[in-house]
Amino acid sequence: MTPHSKTQPLWSESAALLSQAAAAFRGEGQRPAAKHLVMALLQAEKAAKQQRLVIPITALLGDWRLCFFTTGKATLRQQQGIGRGLYQPKWVPAQIEFENCTSTPESGSGNIHNQIQLGGLRLRLSGPMRYGDQRNLLAFDFDHMQLAVWGRPVYHGRFGKPHPEPFAQRSIAQLPFFTFFWATPEGVAARGRGGGLALWVRAALAASTQS
Repeated sequence: MTPHSKTQPLWSESAALLSQAAAAFRGEGQRPAAKHLVMALLQAEKAAKQQRLVIPITALLGDWRLCFFTTGKATLRQQQGIGRGLYQPKWVPAQIEFENCTSTPESGSGNIHNQIQLGGLRLRLSGPMRYGDQRNLLAFDFDHMQLAVWGRPVYHGRFGKPHPEPFAQRSIAQLPFFTFFWATPEGVAARGRGGGLALWVRAALAASTQS
């Protein structure tokens, strides 16, 4: 999953900075400046596109802690040299899980879970997902919500309005999605449908200390 030829220098430099950010999130070393990390994400995305990088679904499965993100508008500003992203505060942990729900690990069908916690309040959204590794595009739809206060469930039920078509039959144009361009055992990075960028760190490796 590493680009070669003329994209290698660009990929190596950006991947090294992404790995540095992931290590810093785990409490190992100094984290890169936000503006430099955004540029590294953009460079890694460019290199992945040029090389037509293929990321298998098995590289994405598991739990990931949000480390760094930008909005679509901020990403556009950074491309113009005037924007920056934000590191996710560890005292407001946000976590995403990509779960395979078939007997075949390589299957692109599964479930997605996304949660954020603020103090004793935890919000968790869940729903189906599907992945096409030729485009590294993971489409999903949140249709269930769980809300808990200090570990006590206060709501567990439907999220949003029911859609007339089954998820498997809905087009990408109707769904939110992530397009991944970097994946290692320690972290993954993607662009969302809205244009924002995100870097996640493997949850089991994430540092427990607050920043």
